[in-house]
Amino acid sequence: MTEVLKTLFLTTPGTSLHLEGDTVRIHHPEKPGRNVLPLVRIDQFVVWRGVEVSNELMHRCAKDSRGITWLSRNGRFLHRTTGPQNGNPVVRLEQVRAYDDSRRLELAKAFLAGKIQNYRQLLLRTARDASGERKEKLREIAQRHAESLQTLSESPSVSEVLGVEGKAGQDYFQEGMPKLAPGVFPGRNRRPPKDTFNCLLSFGYGMLRVAVEGALEQVGLDPYIGYLHGVRSGQPSLALDLMEEFRALLVDRLVATLYNRGQVKSAHTESLPSGEVRLTDEGRAMFLEQWSNARERSWRHSELQRDVPAATLPLIQARFLARYLRGDQPSYTPWIAS
Repeated sequence: MTEVLKTLFLTTPGTSLHLEGDTVRIHHPEKPGRNVLPLVRIDQFVVWRGVEVSNELMHRCAKDSRGITWLSRNGRFLHRTTGPQNGNPVVRLEQVRAYDDSRRLELAKAFLAGKIQNYRQLLLRTARDASGERKEKLREIAQRHAESLQTLSESPSVSEVLGVEGKAGQDYFQEGMPKLAPGVFPGRNRRPPKDTFNCLLSFGYGMLRVAVEGALEQVGLDPYIGYLHGVRSGQPSLALDLMEEFRALLVDRLVATLYNRGQVKSAHTESLPSGEVRLTDEGRAMFLEQWSNARERSWRHSELQRDVPAATLPLIQARFLARYLRGDQPSYTPWIAS
């Protein structure tokens, strides 16, 4: 059994973090008293702009290979610090070689197959509890995704794989998502999000990116050399590749559930003059609490033949990917919920 370590989220400006022996001491001038947590139970820190981290704590986290990620107030990734590179450098050599041989197409197909299959899982799970036209529409879109999987398997190039992705994503967001969250999903928009639902989706994807990048670094893979998303300056392409398997069931499902249960309140977001909608401090606290709870939920992993916590899925898949690139297993199988 693997202990699910905590990701510590620090959002309040004026907070400072300090090393105290083998613990982290959290201080805020308006919140008296000692708040100390053991480092051994923390896998990484995610801190928002306005939170200070002492040099001593940063050095200790680097020594322990414990990542610290900084985000802007609206959850945009700023930068990340880690310790010495983990893993065998042979894995990175093979990661680069795979980009230029047939493995790129194979991996691009695998990542997208995982994404589309989990689209289908979410749609069909929702259809079980739906009725009438909503149930039929959810099943219809899931069937279209099944047909997309067949087209994907026959795609001879990465460009055609991307075409399949575009069509599947269009079906999912334009027709499927309004059935997952009836009456509240106005269509996908981002950079910046223009409504509360998309604000929560983007924020959730940001939290997923933090988890996936940390997992890739832990096994010695370069988050910036990907296959489905290619190689582009400043883009963590491999992290975006691996995220595809988890978006629907770890983020989309959570956001739709929060809405369907009436847990999203007007006080959770604010609108800026630019038209951007962003989370308030109260909204960030609400979502991060729900995200942390969801990370502890167990999901079935078919390759391991057992249930595993959601928090461990990115690391498990990163390890499978590294094994495939090293030649220790014949193929890479994406995580598909069952």
